[in-house]
Formats: sequence, C-alpha cells, structure tokens
Amino acid sequence: MKSSAFLYPWDVNGDPDAPARIADLGVRQVTLASAYHSTRALTPRHPRHRIVTAAHAAVLYPPGAHWQRRELRPYAAGDWAPGDAFGTAAAALADAGVEVHSWVVLAHNSRMGADHPETSVVNAYGDRYPWAPCIAQAATRAYLVDLAAEAAARPGAHGTELESCGWYGLAHLHAHDKIAGVPLGDAAQYLMSLCFCAACAEGYAALGLAADELPAAVRSALEPVWRGAALGDATIADLIGAELAAATLEFRTAAARSLQEEVVAAVRAAAPAGFQVLLHADPVPHHCGANAGVDPAHILSVADGVVVPCTGGPELLAPFAAVSEGQVIAANLTVVSGMGGSPGTLGRDAEAAARLGATELRLYHAGLAGAEDLAAVRGALKH
Repeated sequence: MKSSAFLYPWDVNGDPDAPARIADLGVRQVTLASAYHSTRALTPRHPRHRIVTAAHAAVLYPPGAHWQRRELRPYAAGDWAPGDAFGTAAAALADAGVEVHSWVVLAHNSRMGADHPETSVVNAYGDRYPWAPCIAQAATRAYLVDLAAEAAARPGAHGTELESCGWYGLAHLHAHDKIAGVPLGDAAQYLMSLCFCAACAEGYAALGLAADELPAAVRSALEPVWRGAALGDATIADLIGAELAAATLEFRTAAARSLQEEVVAAVRAAAPAGFQVLLHADPVPHHCGANAGVDPAHILSVADGVVVPCTGGPELLAPFAAVSEGQVIAANLTVVSGMGGSPGTLGRDAEAAARLGATELRLYHAGLAGAEDLAAVRGALKH
C-alpha cells in the first residue's frame, strides 16, 4: 500500500541527511507543510536545533505580491521557516527520489483571529474563538480559497492535502488548554462550536429562525452541563429540538460544502493537469476541526479522495469506502509513541485499515518521531 509521511520544511532544511533518511523509511511520498498553524515541534535528529517554535500561522514560502492589496492575507513565517522553506525542502526530497505533496492548513489561524477578531467563530455566549475563522463570512471564504490555490500548487508539488477545510469549533490543541474541567460529549461539543457571528445569524434567519431563538436554545440546553449534569448519549436533537438541529446542520453543511467545492476548484485551476487534491475528513457532517466533517458521497464527488484519522481505530474509513468509485481513501496513523501512536503495530493497523477500504497510508509524523519509532516504521514498510 502506498505510504506518505508528514513533514515540516524545518525537518529537512539544514539537515543534509534528512532526505535520504526519509527515503530509507520506505515511503514513496511526503506530505510537506506549505501553510501551517502555530506550533512547537521537536526536531530530534536535526544538527542545528531540537525545538522549533512557529509563533503564528504562516505560509512557508514567500506569499505572492497580490496579497498586499488585501486586508486578510497570509502571514510570512519568521526564522522558523525563512524564505522559500517549502521549495527548498521539496527540492531536496525530490533529489532523494521522494514525491512531494503540499500540506495546507486552512480554517485554523489564531494570528488572524487576534488581528481581525471579526473573522472568528462566536459561540452562543458571545465568546470568540480566535483560532477558528468563520467559514460563512464572505471575506474569510475568499481568503481561504485563494490561500488554498497558492499554498497547494507550489512548484515541486504533485498534489495537496487540505486540512481544516470546513468548520472549526471549540476543540483545539491550543497552548495551555484549560477546558477539560466540565466533560462535554459529542452533542455538547457541537453546540459549543456553533457560530453566531453576523453572517451566521443571517444564514439562520434565511431558514426562518428568529434572531435569538437558536443561541437561547443552546444556552438553555447547556445550562445543566455547567451545573454538573451528564448528558450521556443525548443527541443534538434531544438538546435543542429536531427542527433547530436540522436547520442548523442544513446551514452549516451548505456553507462547508460550497467552501470545499470552491477550494478544490481553485486549486485545480492553479495546478497542472493530474494534480491530486485530497481532503482531511471525518464522515460525521457535524464534526468540526482539522478533519472536516463531511458527507462522504459529496466530498468524493468533489475531491480525488480523503485522508481519514485512524489512530483510534479504522472505523471511520468504512463510510467513505462504501461510496468510493476508485478515489483515494488514506488511513492516517500516528507513528509517534509519545503522541498516542503505535508504530510497533503499524503492519497490523495497516491491514485492518485495508480491510475497511483504505487504499493508502499516511504516517504522522516522520519529523517528530524518535529513532525507535522510525525503526518500527521502517521495519513495517519493508515487510
């Protein structure tokens, strides 16, 4: 099964041994970040550093001059990825015989939320989520579409993987997160992820909802949670009623679908023929985050395939496989032990994923993994 390992440009640039080491893993492809959110990353083998701190979301190449005329525009990287970091790393990997695909993070940008708070998701209590741009806003959508086209179709890239191409919400791997004091189930997470900015309010109104009807229903449904009650297996419809649940999902699904269609079309228009476009996706439409909640049949009619989170098990693959007509169904497996991965069982996990329809593997993350983890990956891929 074809395998691709995730990498950051700083895993490669400045380390002359990195391309050969990656090729020696047995992967034929690398998914290399070209637009990425803020992070703090370990580089256990780099000759010059051990920790890279990407202070804000940035493009890892020089952004085009056309952005200078726009209020919303990508931020250039600092010293963690200077110049054309993506291009430099891509060329080195290509010289080692590894095919490069770009890795583009879209609706996840705390720096934009800080500089332009009006772009952020606003919850039912009026709190803003600066890491989560609202994808219903016209200016934000235009920014995301153009960013995707530029960051995906970089010179040297043969395809792209689009992460966070949909709604982002409450859940966020944020620095010093302190939100676990009250347990939230799936339905409550969704309610805390709903957006009530002006654009979303207009969208709800177009479906016949009164101005404060939905946020009031959300606050009422969540009040028992703040008092310590457990919601158990309550569904969204149980919490806010079937009509509000359906109307909310209708609006949000339409916004996400149209964004995904526009983004994929823009990437294809900017890229050469044969350029592969995949989406990081979850088969539950109301889910938010890096793996956008999608309708499997719809997204496979738009993109060339999906990358599906499988570290907790391969079950999420089945809904995509059931409607696939030859598209890529890639199982994303964490291979960093310290991040909950199990590189020692990679062979068995790959077989289980294949039984549920996976056609390819994605390995997260070759730059972050320690020597033992990489040795386990190498052994699994070469057998």
